[in-house]
Amino acid sequence: MSCQHCGKPAVYKCTVCGKLLCPEHTKLKTTCPTHTATKTTQKYTITKAKTNKQKQTIQTLTKLFWGEPTQQTFNKNYTVAKLPAYIATTKNKTIGFISYITQKNNILIVALGIHPQHQNTGIAKKLIEKIETEAKQQQKQKLLVSTSNDDLPALAFYQIQNFQIYQVKPNIIAKKHGTTKKGIGGIPIRDELRLQKTLK
Repeated sequence: MSCQHCGKPAVYKCTVCGKLLCPEHTKLKTTCPTHTATKTTQKYTITKAKTNKQKQTIQTLTKLFWGEPTQQTFNKNYTVAKLPAYIATTKNKTIGFISYITQKNNILIVALGIHPQHQNTGIAKKLIEKIETEAKQQQKQKLLVSTSNDDLPALAFYQIQNFQIYQVKPNIIAKKHGTTKKGIGGIPIRDELRLQKTLK
């Protein structure tokens, strides 16, 4: 699964033509409703990840999206495939996942990824809803998540799901990698943006 412009690993899908794209070739532009792709529907199921095969698939998807099996968020590194997770499957194939950590008063979403060919189908929203339901059952106060400053699609998605930015950690991602890499649309990846959703 490669970017159709350069051959690098693809992590996004063009919402207009459906081409698979790497972050560098993902462009951000303003569009009117006429030229915004309509959401497609897809049959899938969401369950807890339990088997070694499911955990291995989560690790593969984590490497696809972020280039490594770990994620740094809220000052800690996590091996994503070792965390509790929900997975979305269709035809016995894992097409998305959400991994998380349960804290004293909150649930921290460590990683959320949807296979590029299955984006824009509502799966990410349903995975968030699963975590929120679990958090409410455990009487947690908040959902927490972070994203990088370049990942404007993720930032928009979380805000639509009623998360609010409450903290910015300047240069924390650049320090982790020892350099400033180019992200979506060529935006330098530097900062960690932290978001929260208060549960009622």
